[in-house]
Amino acid sequence: MDTTPFITQDTIAFGILMLTLGFVFYTSSSENIVWKKFYKVVPALLMAYMLPAIFTSAGIIAPEWETINETGEITKHSSQLYYVASRFLLPAALVLMTLSIDLKAVFNLGPKALIMFLTGTIGIIIGGPIAIMLISMISPDTVGGAGPDAVWRGLATLAGSWIGGGANQAAMLEIYEYNPKKYGGMVLVDIVVANIWMAIILIGIGKSEKIDKWLKSDTSAIEELKEKVSSYTNKVTKNPTLADLIIILSIAFTVVGFAHFGANEISAFLKDNFEAVSDKSSAMSSFGSQFFWMISIATILGIILSFTKLKRYEGAGASKVGSVFIYILVATIGMKMDLGKILENPGLILIGIVWMTIHAALLILVAKLIRAPYFFLAVGSQANVGGAASAPVVAAAFHSSLATVGVLLAVFGYVVGTYGAMLTAELMRIVAP
Repeated sequence: MDTTPFITQDTIAFGILMLTLGFVFYTSSSENIVWKKFYKVVPALLMAYMLPAIFTSAGIIAPEWETINETGEITKHSSQLYYVASRFLLPAALVLMTLSIDLKAVFNLGPKALIMFLTGTIGIIIGGPIAIMLISMISPDTVGGAGPDAVWRGLATLAGSWIGGGANQAAMLEIYEYNPKKYGGMVLVDIVVANIWMAIILIGIGKSEKIDKWLKSDTSAIEELKEKVSSYTNKVTKNPTLADLIIILSIAFTVVGFAHFGANEISAFLKDNFEAVSDKSSAMSSFGSQFFWMISIATILGIILSFTKLKRYEGAGASKVGSVFIYILVATIGMKMDLGKILENPGLILIGIVWMTIHAALLILVAKLIRAPYFFLAVGSQANVGGAASAPVVAAAFHSSLATVGVLLAVFGYVVGTYGAMLTAELMRIVAP
């Protein structure tokens, strides 16, 4: 089936995404009473995420598509916009957003961030087998299958993605040898359910004060961090010159280049010298991921630079430039979401929704018990489910100074991802019909 979208050129698709962001920011900053009421309910970040999803669903743009020639040969095509945004703009944003970070204040946030992250991990681990048990009562065939076609094997790859990331997901595919022909269905569930959950989290950001009041949470440490960064920014704020902006971009992309160089070298060295890293079926294989090292190096270098005089470029708008990159990334993430595919495989989607509901319910329960702010709930969840691409996005939506928290937790997710997913898979194997 030919799935070619109306726009196939990335240059034109990027123009549409930038037009979308321009529309969102113009309307969200408008004094018009209708738009003011609208954005009180719907956060601008959610609009930047959902409008590209609508364009994809309408067939205007697409993250990937297939064409069929006259002889019936199928050719696969894909947009490079998300790749460029996640590999170039994301690390650049992380550098610029950590440039003004107060590391001591981040550590003063206390253990609740880690507790909520681990709660999210446990929610994924127990959510998989519980979802299988519940769905098997209604439709045993949906969670059945034998040998390489066993559904629990495919769901194991979901667990890898939702605790760690792409490297962990690939490791689970190797370990449990799920039928590659059916793997696309699991990828679909991953994209649809994870994106729906991210949309819900973004809606919650607009109501975070009410949620924090209901959770009876203590947000003083978060507010103190935000205040410290904001007061420092105000102290050094100046009207940026062309030289300032060029230097800001120079700092960001020099670090990005170094992060990619370091990631390539470290990944290659570990794969060449450690069999456990080069073996895709090994729990250590995530350490061979170039993306893992690229994000880690960019964040570490950004933190190091925050102790130098370069920190003063926050006054010229370093974190604002970083926020621009983050919004472009959000638009490309939204572009990957085809709303029309939600009903394409209802049985598997239902398993994913039940699974994610258990993850969310456990997070809410623990947040209520330990009075954790909604920020920790949202970022703890996304550090698991979304990984390094979306955890800093969600964290930065609260305040640019908080992006580092999302990255640190997401990197931790890569480390524990395969182990947690293997435990989930074994529990699903036990309960599967």
